[in-house]
Amino acid sequence: MKLYCLSGHPTLPCNVLKFKSTTIMLDCGLDTTSVLNFLPLPLVHSSRLSKLPGWVSKDGAVILEKELKECAGRVFVDSQPEFCLPERELLDLSTIDVILISNYHCMMALPYITEHTGFTGTVYATEPTLQIGRLLMEELVNFMERVPKAQSATCWKNKEIQRSLLVLHCT
Repeated sequence: MKLYCLSGHPTLPCNVLKFKSTTIMLDCGLDTTSVLNFLPLPLVHSSRLSKLPGWVSKDGAVILEKELKECAGRVFVDSQPEFCLPERELLDLSTIDVILISNYHCMMALPYITEHTGFTGTVYATEPTLQIGRLLMEELVNFMERVPKAQSATCWKNKEIQRSLLVLHCT
């Protein structure tokens, strides 16, 4: 028997239990704390947000004024927010036979797992869990679609730039 933890968040579990020839996923929470690194998505235009200065590294070597904005000593990504999915490197998620959902908070990564990993198993949850979880997911998607960002930032994902940002946050 092997137990894998695919989540780095203590209150959003995503565990996989392998026992003999059966693979069971116990919850599939979506870590949304990464959203704290993005600028807010205002429902109405905010001149304050649009006038924030772009970020330039202290040595001037890295210039990402269009993707990163500085506010109150912190650097934020100016793009559509991205979420932390469960770990995908530990095992092949298409080999999961069953997903057991304990509550609606712990099913937010379910669409990713069922649509993008080749999962063909069965999902078990109570009817209230499914209904509330579905409403929560639809609300999140509707909000993200209602407030689209003009650009999609990708350069900030570069490891060297992330190291520069880490140094900035630690000093």
